[in-house]
Amino acid sequence: MKNDRSETETRFERGSRILSEIDGTAGEQVVQSLADIAPDFARYLVEFPFGDIYARPGLNSRDREIATIAALTALGNASPQLKVHIKAGLNVGLTQDEIVEVIMQMAVYAGFPAALNGLFAARDIFTETS
Repeated sequence: MKNDRSETETRFERGSRILSEIDGTAGEQVVQSLADIAPDFARYLVEFPFGDIYARPGLNSRDREIATIAALTALGNASPQLKVHIKAGLNVGLTQDEIVEVIMQMAVYAGFPAALNGLFAARDIFTETS
């Protein structure tokens, strides 16, 4: 993966670009939904995860989404964010079967309830996107 840290882009510009590439309009909707309550937090959400972390070399977007889907599934209480990242996973080339396998793997480490919640979130997104 190339280093997405352009010398001419600000953290926010770089983060906005990467967020759009990965999440399409879903990520922008999350950012916009925070504008009236916490615009600074919306900026942080773009700058740090996407402008700094996702822009790092070493993992491609597909691999980062596998890790993110696994982590959000393991949390067990982040269904809205998990749904956004399941959509992102599909957007960056993950198949439905791969997403299901990642979520099922979390049953071993996070327990069956967390995996069940993840599978239900995936089903909702797969139904919505098909």
